[in-house]
Amino acid sequence: MPSLSFSRSIAAGATDFPLSALAWAFEQLPYPAAVRVLLRTTATGVVAKIRTGSEEVQDETPVQSGGTAGVTPSPLNTQPTEFVAPAGDRLAIALRNTTAGALTVDGLIQVEQIG
Repeated sequence: MPSLSFSRSIAAGATDFPLSALAWAFEQLPYPAAVRVLLRTTATGVVAKIRTGSEEVQDETPVQSGGTAGVTPSPLNTQPTEFVAPAGDRLAIALRNTTAGALTVDGLIQVEQIG
């Protein structure tokens, strides 16, 4: 199962696109897949939007806070966002910092082939 873990510092008022920035090979799905996204930030103030192809999976929603920078979130302490996406869809995650200071977001993306 392909996966990507990341830790991104997001400047005050900035928006970050971690999958594009890291040039992840599975940003565009080569096959139909079940996708799991776990996000956690060091403090409140980050919102996340998740899209696949033309479908908006999650509108801007607060990212769970209380994480430690550099620690990959797990399903034991972070509620995952799970969805199914067809082959060829491009996964996109937008992280927007709504605060006046830099915050760190740690994430884990897992893709499992279905069908």
